[in-house]
Amino acid sequence: MTLFEKCYDYKAADITKGKGVYPYFRPIQESEGPTVLMEGRKMVMAGSNNYLGLTAHPKVKEAAVKAIEKYGTSCSGSRFLTGTIDLHIELEEKIARFMGKEAALLFSTGFQAGQGVIQPLLSKGDYVLSDKDNHASIVAGNMLGAAMQAKVVRYKHNDMEDLERRLKMIPETANRLIVTDGIFSALGSLAHLDKLKELAWRYQAQVLVDDAHGFGVMGEGGKGTAHYFNAQDDIDLIVCTFSKTLASLGGFVAGEERVINYLKHKSPALIFSASPTPASVASASAALDILVEQPELSVRVRRNADRVRQGLRESGFQVIDGEAAIVPVIIGDDEKTFAIWKMLYEEGVFVNAFISPATPPGMQMLRTSYMASHEDEHLDFIVEKFRKIGKKLGLPDYQYQA
Repeated sequence: MTLFEKCYDYKAADITKGKGVYPYFRPIQESEGPTVLMEGRKMVMAGSNNYLGLTAHPKVKEAAVKAIEKYGTSCSGSRFLTGTIDLHIELEEKIARFMGKEAALLFSTGFQAGQGVIQPLLSKGDYVLSDKDNHASIVAGNMLGAAMQAKVVRYKHNDMEDLERRLKMIPETANRLIVTDGIFSALGSLAHLDKLKELAWRYQAQVLVDDAHGFGVMGEGGKGTAHYFNAQDDIDLIVCTFSKTLASLGGFVAGEERVINYLKHKSPALIFSASPTPASVASASAALDILVEQPELSVRVRRNADRVRQGLRESGFQVIDGEAAIVPVIIGDDEKTFAIWKMLYEEGVFVNAFISPATPPGMQMLRTSYMASHEDEHLDFIVEKFRKIGKKLGLPDYQYQA
């Protein structure tokens, strides 16, 4: 078998395309936030992570244009050498103030932030305790940590009893890092940071939270999941992406100045990557300014998600309860998930299809997500189309039958 044999044998995507229900890599031709143009048709977007609806905000776009006019399209180097401009420093200081931390550090993508923080902190004999449902960037960071001869321990999803059981098994002299998503991207569930912080204190562990889906959505003024649980002073490091709330591309980590300083000089993901572009940094900075000025946006996005969550549940769909902007609709079967996705697409609603192995068997879903810029007419349209399809298929009998 050659290295590429598996590539030639891979047919799953081709089969789905042949059935006309392939839901991935669909190009968007125009975007106004709540609505997009796809294949020449206007669609209501119910699958974007543009939680505050700021990607099309005039101030955000203007900031990007001005940055390009002043700095060009690229910094043409890593932050460590020639790639730092004053916009990077200004945004890092602004994020640190907003998060109530001593310092922050920008990365070129959110994935790099998640991956690039863990590995430099771990040494031989250290332990990282990671939720089994953590984002792929955290998993990648854990693998790099294992290459440094740190020990990776995965605990059951959001199970604080299992986490404590595993903490008890670690030698008292070993360093411990607990890593969790703030909001888990598939189910939209919140990490139990109130209980987790107590375990961290009891077992002298540091805590890293990846708050990609909580920043700008949860907590007072959108400061995130740690603030929602009043745990901000107990969380050592908060990692986040620009690609959701901050309407851009990039990421950051916020924490103690000495820790951030160490990462600046020891993280390969930072040192060996081109720095975030001027337009990316400027647009993220402008988006953060809007969030500070309009904290009601975080309230509105949660309210919008709640409106759809209730409507879908009343329509007979199995909806995972939650408080975040993510509203998962469990279908329970790959083929049926694709089929309902296609029916919604034809009705003018775009959602995301999550199937195995991205979800456990029986948890295949249509993951919907909402923005502060959705109006009630958009939300009611989404619910109406789900309800129409549900009646046609005869819910709830259609669901959960593999």
